[in-house]
Amino acid sequence: MNFPIMSESRRIEMLQPPKAPVRMVLDTDTYNEIDDQFAVVHAILSPEQLNLEAIYAAPFHNNRSTNPEDGMEKSFDEIIRLLDFLEVKSDGFVHKGSRSFLSDGDTPLHSDAVSDVIKRATVNTDDTLYVVAIGAITNVASAILLEPEIIKNIVVVWLGGNPLYWPHTREFNLAQDIHAARVVFNSGVPLVHLPARGVVSHLLTTVSEMERYVQGQGKIGDYLVKIFKEYHKDHFAWSKVIWDISATAYLVNSSWVPTELVHSPILTDYPSWSFDNSRHFIRTASSINRDAIFGDLFKKLRNAN
Repeated sequence: MNFPIMSESRRIEMLQPPKAPVRMVLDTDTYNEIDDQFAVVHAILSPEQLNLEAIYAAPFHNNRSTNPEDGMEKSFDEIIRLLDFLEVKSDGFVHKGSRSFLSDGDTPLHSDAVSDVIKRATVNTDDTLYVVAIGAITNVASAILLEPEIIKNIVVVWLGGNPLYWPHTREFNLAQDIHAARVVFNSGVPLVHLPARGVVSHLLTTVSEMERYVQGQGKIGDYLVKIFKEYHKDHFAWSKVIWDISATAYLVNSSWVPTELVHSPILTDYPSWSFDNSRHFIRTASSINRDAIFGDLFKKLRNAN
């Protein structure tokens, strides 16, 4: 696949810290576990910083789904459930994504979500569209394969894979669709990479903190506490990482998610990272301000009720 050529100066310019309000769409495997729900809520409760234009259901396959299509459908239903709790209309706002993962690096999958992101990236080219992905990146890769020119108008923010120094990158979001991940890293699209282990994994919280700051904050607060508690039977000395709010947090305040420019890595079949310093630049996160991010979420939940 031949992707459009973008100058390195233009790519680096687009990868500068975002300035509010940010145009964004959110691509999420919402029912995969319980962290996507927090990211959806965080995005909706941050209208001063984020102009959330659409939400896309992404495929996933684990013990909470029978296959990728079932995962996408359950994610779609979970998005609608969250919006109902928040009293946000879903018509024209939520779109179903791919029903499977990519079979190779050249054949895109058509879906309502893919059509919508292409439309938003091509109709309004004056303002950069931030495509925030917190699941398998199938929908985003399909959009790039179908309309490669959109890489000039979007910045992808993706939680997927492990840090570039990690011995492997067998992380759930990346490993489910290696073809899609490879498309994104190879395409030259301006990309902000949020690694899992050792970076985003610092976003831990506990039942005690959830009960203190989230319980009682409307229907949505009670629901978040409910699914948090149900995720693990034994709560003694237990904490849970809420990975996905790292992606919304980066757009709300990029200083909470420090990043650095690096050459885009090469994704091997292992999967692991390989390196070539002649490749284009991306941003990758190196640390997380856990307290600032959870503090922002908790305050917004409190102020919304």
